[in-house]
Amino acid sequence: MTILETALDTNSEAFRTNVQFMKDYVEKIRVVERNIRKSEEAYRERATRRGKLLPRERLAHLLDRGAPFFELSSIAGYRMDGDKDGSTAGGNIVVGIGYVSGRRVLVMVWNYAIRGGTISSVTTRKNLRLQEIAFQTRLPVISLSESGGGNLAGGGDPDPWGVHGFIDGGRVYCQQAELSAAGIPQVTVSHGNATAGGAYQVALSDYVVLVRGQTQLFLAGPPLLRAATGEVADHETLGGAEMHATVSQTGEYLAENDADGIRTARDIVAEFPPDAGESLVRDSEIEEPLYPVEELRGIVSEDKRVPYDMREVIMRIVDGSRFHEFEAAIDQHTVCGHARIGGWRIGIITNNGPITPEGAKKASHFLYLCDQSDTPMIFLHNTTGFLVGVEAEQHGQVKHGSKMIQAVANFHPPKVSIIVGNSYGAGNYAMCSKSLKPGFVFSWPTARQAVMGGAQAAGVMRIVAEDRAARNGTTLSDEEVAGLEQQSERIISGMEYSSEAMNCSSRMMDDGIIDPVDTRNTIIFALETALEAPYRGTIPNSFGVSRL
Repeated sequence: MTILETALDTNSEAFRTNVQFMKDYVEKIRVVERNIRKSEEAYRERATRRGKLLPRERLAHLLDRGAPFFELSSIAGYRMDGDKDGSTAGGNIVVGIGYVSGRRVLVMVWNYAIRGGTISSVTTRKNLRLQEIAFQTRLPVISLSESGGGNLAGGGDPDPWGVHGFIDGGRVYCQQAELSAAGIPQVTVSHGNATAGGAYQVALSDYVVLVRGQTQLFLAGPPLLRAATGEVADHETLGGAEMHATVSQTGEYLAENDADGIRTARDIVAEFPPDAGESLVRDSEIEEPLYPVEELRGIVSEDKRVPYDMREVIMRIVDGSRFHEFEAAIDQHTVCGHARIGGWRIGIITNNGPITPEGAKKASHFLYLCDQSDTPMIFLHNTTGFLVGVEAEQHGQVKHGSKMIQAVANFHPPKVSIIVGNSYGAGNYAMCSKSLKPGFVFSWPTARQAVMGGAQAAGVMRIVAEDRAARNGTTLSDEEVAGLEQQSERIISGMEYSSEAMNCSSRMMDDGIIDPVDTRNTIIFALETALEAPYRGTIPNSFGVSRL
């Protein structure tokens, strides 16, 4: 393989400006995450009074000490559903990948300290995303559950419990059943309230741990029961831990408090097959890149019009900065090649501009070869989309672009995407964005995702108006021209905002925004999670585990 050599001037003003932008942007994300923690902390006195651990304290008790925890979609819902500053972002659940009793697992902790852990559209989408990852990776799912049920107030959602919310909620239950049948175990500790839909989330799990004096699991609580039927019952008789452990047998384990319930969950996981990572053998020894990963912050400008060579990114994340480029003499806008990362074989597809017909053909050919050799693919986005124009169309842009999308969609080995810069139009799909189902997708602060750039969209609308006037045999008046200028400003500012990284991440167009310096470790963690899937040791059955 060729060792890549840098042309980056790390002493330039542009480099320093880029570094500062990246640091400032990452800090903006950390502020939102800290605001969420502050909202949780405000509940501490009430939690202590009730003998409960705060949600992240429960998480800390669950995870193996010193092992990594990779949180996903930490700012989902930012400035959505009534959130003003991030203090109620996160969808009221904490989701991520960590280690429990030496096994890599998916974790979901219901954040009852914010809005009572009520379920919003963001909560449901995070839950569905967790299940999607579980199906792909076959990771066990551990839930520390306590939820106030559906958020009937709805926050800022104009139709919070309309058709989409109802159907998505049902999909969560359907996929819980399918996960069980697929041999992917789900362990739930019911720490507190679990009403209606929340009750099914608990009961559809394969293992249920109840907490004495805290669990309240029922379809209808005492007030609703009395209103609906006239029957009077207290919480414990209707749905308490002891009742469900001894009478209804909805749970298999009865714990004395939060910590005991989590200890029980850890004991359950300890009985699962050994960690799948023990079965993996690296393709080669690990080599660090020849260039400092800190330099990744200085490559990409905040100004998306400033070009850069994605090879500068590649050489700072791959082993030994070695890259075996594929068809290097053909189409410099699309870059493909083989490398190693963390000792694992990978293919890389990235962009230094639009995807041309030749670039799409090259990428498709490379995807076929890597699929044949079972080589995972890393997609590094930096494209304005597919090239347009008469020449491009006559060279089969639609045909070759469709081939590339087909190749990406049907690629069998693991896929991981990093949205580094621009990712527009169908190029966003062809580079394996969320729509094309990568195992994981993360964004840099400089990421932009949209149907097109704001300036292009404004230009299209102006041309449409001018063409309409020409067809009518008129020209635009000064007043109409002024109106178009104002419209262009609104379109540009609106699309710049909507395509910006935090806005896209809040709407779960990725699994989170990462500091560029963490790119290598993030890819390795995601890749190993995917590579372990065949070795989980779980066996599918017909109907899932039924509680009899």
